[in-house]
Amino acid sequence: MLRAARLLGPGRGAALTLDKQLPVAAGIGGGSSDAAAALRALAALWRLPLDGLDTLALGADVPACLAARPLWVGGVGEALEPAGELPELAIVLANPRRALPTAAVFRARSGPFGAPGRFAMPRDAAGLVAALGRCRNDLTEAAIALVPEIAAVLDALAALPGALLARMSGSGATCFALFAERAGAERAARRLAAEHPGWWVKAGRLSPV
Repeated sequence: MLRAARLLGPGRGAALTLDKQLPVAAGIGGGSSDAAAALRALAALWRLPLDGLDTLALGADVPACLAARPLWVGGVGEALEPAGELPELAIVLANPRRALPTAAVFRARSGPFGAPGRFAMPRDAAGLVAALGRCRNDLTEAAIALVPEIAAVLDALAALPGALLARMSGSGATCFALFAERAGAERAARRLAAEHPGWWVKAGRLSPV
């Protein structure tokens, strides 16, 4: 947030307070989201245009966080294309409370990356889950080699009643499961948190746009 503020408005002033609800180095873009939120808030406070903020040198995930809508992402995060409106879906996120720096995961992996798994956005949850089921996260094996607990998190999420798909998020160690509706996701999150009290567990819904 401080880097974002200093890049956006050198010499300007503001008071920033961060209420951090996400684990750090968790593979869910938390720091990038913080930077994007700071840019949006300060641009409004200082009456600066938002145009061009995604070009600031703040990290590969910041442009997507600034856009705040479903996107296909290419390159190292700078190539963004609208992905279309998501069908109604809920999500459970789980992290074994193990920080996992992205750079360490990339160093640990080997071999080529898979081809981009893009597809036309399905109209319903079942169609999206089927399409995502044909895709994979190329960083999963390397992340598990560094933090073996990730495998247990994936297994636990996949076993939850109503879980449609379980995958690792980004470079880990956070993983997620998709659900057809929020009430089921919230029940599943309560069960998972009770079974694994040492984990960070949250439920929510995916914003369609």
